[in-house]
Amino acid sequence: MALGLAARIQLLRFLAAVLFFHGSEYILAASIHGRSSVTLSSLLISKQYAVAMICALLEYKIELVFFPELKENWWMSNIGLMMVIIGEVIRKAAVLTARRSFTHTIRVYYENHHQLITHGIYRFMRHPGYCGFFIWATGTQLMLCNPICIVAFTMVTWRFFYRRIRFEEFFLRQFFGSQYVEYARRVPSGLPFIK
Repeated sequence: MALGLAARIQLLRFLAAVLFFHGSEYILAASIHGRSSVTLSSLLISKQYAVAMICALLEYKIELVFFPELKENWWMSNIGLMMVIIGEVIRKAAVLTARRSFTHTIRVYYENHHQLITHGIYRFMRHPGYCGFFIWATGTQLMLCNPICIVAFTMVTWRFFYRRIRFEEFFLRQFFGSQYVEYARRVPSGLPFIK
């Protein structure tokens, strides 16, 4: 079955979003931390992530064959595209604001250059990088009009960040003490239902 125009546009948008997100993550990490300090893990592609994206493409293909009208929801696809763009902007603002303090792994040891970032986008949310990724991931599935993966990606990414934020904030309280406690009291996490 040949792909219709809508399907081709949705898949091209999805591919462009994925390539830009991961490529720019790697490039920013290398430019900020130095290429020798950055590994392929800075592409943020784990086995679980690859499985999730394969599931998204499988759902897309199955629904395209059996329920092609689902893929004609341009308003939903365009909302997804806007979410992808907004998620990218929030995440990249987090990276560019925090610079060396932004890493893809949670720091469990204090380093001399480590500082608590509370300016820029961090004035409005404590974890803009996670917020941006959450919006971006959900947006990719809205863009593909994938109802099952919209729910699955939202739930799985929220749960992942819920656990990660709790773990990371334990160390941030250790590193910055009352300064971080006060900051966390004033500024929301950036993700729904996570204090």
